[in-house]
Amino acid sequence: MSLPQGVTVVDLRPPELRFAQPLERLTDLPVLAVSLDQIEDGAHGLTPETGPLVVICERGIRSGLAAKYLRADGLDAAAYPGGVPALLRERD
Repeated sequence: MSLPQGVTVVDLRPPELRFAQPLERLTDLPVLAVSLDQIEDGAHGLTPETGPLVVICERGIRSGLAAKYLRADGLDAAAYPGGVPALLRERD
């Protein structure tokens, strides 16, 4: 699955992984770093004006849960299946 145009990518990975492999190097789409804890607590700061969201994590497991919480908050959110490894395979 390629990242659709017009979305904002939500990067759930911890800071050390974001630093080691920035998603900004893998896509021209806007990328926001938000933790799963922030999403669970409703402290993510995302609004419908942010546009559709695609949530990505290291392996693709936590992104599904995060997307579910974001949809419960009234946002248009989907998980990226397979996480960063799947995104890297897509680029090859």
